[in-house]
Amino acid sequence: MRAPSCPNVSEEMGEALGHGGGLLKSGAKWPQADPGLARREELEIPVQVNGKLRSRIITSPEVTEEELRMAALADEKIRGFIDGRKVVKVIVVPQQLVNVVVR
Repeated sequence: MRAPSCPNVSEEMGEALGHGGGLLKSGAKWPQADPGLARREELEIPVQVNGKLRSRIITSPEVTEEELRMAALADEKIRGFIDGRKVVKVIVVPQQLVNVVVR
């Protein structure tokens, strides 16, 4: 792991540990990332009313924009902020944010 940043010291350490031929020439490969390990099982979507964070929704990554919109408007905390007010717009940023604009 030190070979790219300090190759001389890494070669000396490799020889001392019994690795002949040099670390950079031995064909050692960088580890490959597995995107499946970084995949999230669920998402926590913040819900704002007029730009202020009021609640969070836990949902799956495959959720659609319409499902997010409906879940945000059905949330009990959000209902308290929008009851008796006119919902002007619901802005949905897929898998990231829901913002409800009311007057």
